[in-house]
Formats: sequence, structure tokens, C-alpha cells
Amino acid sequence: MGERINVLGVGITPLNLPLAVAAFQKAIVNRTKGYICVTGVHGVTEAQENPGFRSILNAAFLNTPDGMPMVWMGRLKGHSEMTRVYGPDLLLEICRVSEQTQWRHFFYGGAPGAAEELVASLRRRFPALSVAGTYTPPFRPLNAGERDELRALVTKTKPDVIWVGLSTPKQEAFMAEALPWLDTTLMVGVGAAFDLLSGRVRQAPRWIQRSGFEWLYRTFQEPRRLWKRYFKNNPIFVGRIFLQLTGLRRYPLDTAP
Repeated sequence: MGERINVLGVGITPLNLPLAVAAFQKAIVNRTKGYICVTGVHGVTEAQENPGFRSILNAAFLNTPDGMPMVWMGRLKGHSEMTRVYGPDLLLEICRVSEQTQWRHFFYGGAPGAAEELVASLRRRFPALSVAGTYTPPFRPLNAGERDELRALVTKTKPDVIWVGLSTPKQEAFMAEALPWLDTTLMVGVGAAFDLLSGRVRQAPRWIQRSGFEWLYRTFQEPRRLWKRYFKNNPIFVGRIFLQLTGLRRYPLDTAP
């Protein structure tokens, strides 16, 4: 989509959930291949140290504001309609619409059993949901045989969308690399949504999500895995945003490493 909000050199699409769903639907109808990144503070901070990853984010079909700081930056730029487009919310809303459209869904990622548990949970909510398949990758890059296996499975099942539940920046790199050789229209990286929607990990209450403190809630749930990410990245992000807003440092919206 056209205009992007520059958040430390990462272009965030100024939208809300209904606008994201509308763009999603248009891409499916027109068979416009692309990948969607759901980006918050963690992704933007990672992009500062990894120009290749920043290029992947900026080349996305949509780069949704997953996190209130992205929304606040957009509103400072005059986009009052911007709201958080959270990975689990986007997945649920697309699945709801899919009961009527019959878009076919494929779920890639998660720990062993997570994708299957997610599908079971989604089918309880959306009985008419069309699921093309699931694939649980190893905790390493796919080898040639696994790539061929995945490509054959996707070619056979022909999903309209592949939901990718890996960590950032792994999932974004996978989508950018795999989209050209997979027979699908859209790929969407939704990170922890597989665990959250299957019930493996408890979601923060909605009021905490809107407050901008979901990161703290998640840290209390998974301290060993997340404390370093948030307590290192968040202060760095705030400092860099100060430099950008005051004009002390420029962060150009480039798409080249």
C-alpha cells in the first residue's frame, strides 16, 4: 500500500484492522502475491542492526502496526484512523471472513503440535474454515529435501494464505525467501499467535494491550525468554525515537541493505 509511516527507517502501513482486511481481500481476489509483516518495537529495533532485515520489512505488501508505539507514531503524523493491527486479531478476523469467502489457509511454524492445536481451536470458532494443511519446520533452515516437501505440499493443497508462526526476524526472512517458489498468494508472519490462539500461552487482557504494556505482561509469563529482548530493546527504541522526532538523527526509508 502507498504511504508508510517512517519509524526509525521502517515503513509502517498506516491502517487499522478493517483496512488491513480490505487490503488482504483485494490481494486475494487479484492474486497479488506478497507477504505481510506484523511489526512492533522488537522488529523495528532488530532492523536497526540488520539492514537486510530492514529491507525485508520495507518490501512487505503490508507492514502492520503491531504495538501501540507504532500507532502513536502514526497519530503524531496525522493518521488518526490508525489502530493496532495485532497478529492474533488479524488471523481471527481473516478466518471469520473466510467462512464466507472460503479462502484456504495453511499454517507453517510453531513447536511440534502447535499448528495442529491452533487449527483445532480455530475450527471450534469457525466451523466452516477451509484448512489446506500444516507444516512444522525444524529449528534450523530447511534443507533441500524439506524445501521440496513443503513446495509439493503447498502445490497440492493450493492455499490462498500461509500463516507463518516463527520468531522475528526468522519468519520475515523465510517469507521473503519462500514466497516466489510457493504456490500461494499471501504469507503472513504472526509470531506468537500460534501459541496465543491455541491456548499454550495466555493472552494479555485487552486493556493491557491498548495501554502499550503488553510487553511487560508477556515478560512475566516467559521471563527467561523475553526479559532481555524487552529490557534491552525498549530503552534503545525510546532513545532513537527521541533522536528522530527532534531531528537530531535521520532514519531514511530505504529498501536496500
